[in-house]
Amino acid sequence: MKAVQVMLDEELLHQLDSDSEVRRKGRSAILRLVIAEYLERRRRQAISEQYRKAYSENPGLGEEFEGWENEGEWPPE
Repeated sequence: MKAVQVMLDEELLHQLDSDSEVRRKGRSAILRLVIAEYLERRRRQAISEQYRKAYSENPGLGEEFEGWENEGEWPPE
């Protein structure tokens, strides 16, 4: 691992240090967890945006499925 310097305002640092999980695991472990969760959320957002962009450019099922939109039925419950 590589050490990095992070600047936090005093109130945020106080709130962080007041948390029982932070006291148990340590600041670094919690910050690694939070950063990993942030990056995973950003990755998922990027994938969702790619899907949205791809499917918004060509609405519908495509020419090969024209006329079949209303042919399917949901199974009875």
